[in-house]
Amino acid sequence: MNIQTGDIGHIIQLAIAPVFLLSGVCTNLIVLTNRLARIIDRSRVLEDRLDVAYSDSYLNELDVLYGRSHLINMSIFLSTACGLFVCVIVVMLFLGDITNLSLDKYIAGTFVVAVACLVGSFVSLLREIFIASAWMRSQRHVRRKR
Repeated sequence: MNIQTGDIGHIIQLAIAPVFLLSGVCTNLIVLTNRLARIIDRSRVLEDRLDVAYSDSYLNELDVLYGRSHLINMSIFLSTACGLFVCVIVVMLFLGDITNLSLDKYIAGTFVVAVACLVGSFVSLLREIFIASAWMRSQRHVRRKR
């Protein structure tokens, strides 16, 4: 249990890569929460309009927004899980060195799970973007030629 300064420096060096990953995950979470906020704002506007008058186009757009919000929520969940796993990796790096336990397999397994969560988050985000783009293209107004 006698920790040397060189050991702590080595652990910090090992923990830097996961911390960079954590920084990227946090940036991704900012993007996701901004997209979710825009979806929520638009759905509130449509729901207010529906309170005034019924419209099939508003209901259709709300259905698309609900689907998009589900995908964004899934992406936020997976990104948050990734961040949690990265934090667990950093803790395991320190615990493994302090207690002289061999946590290599657990660290590697947790890293694989963290990256899988990140991939899932990006896939959900990409699906949401495709849905948003397809909806936008389907609502494009045709301009008359003059």
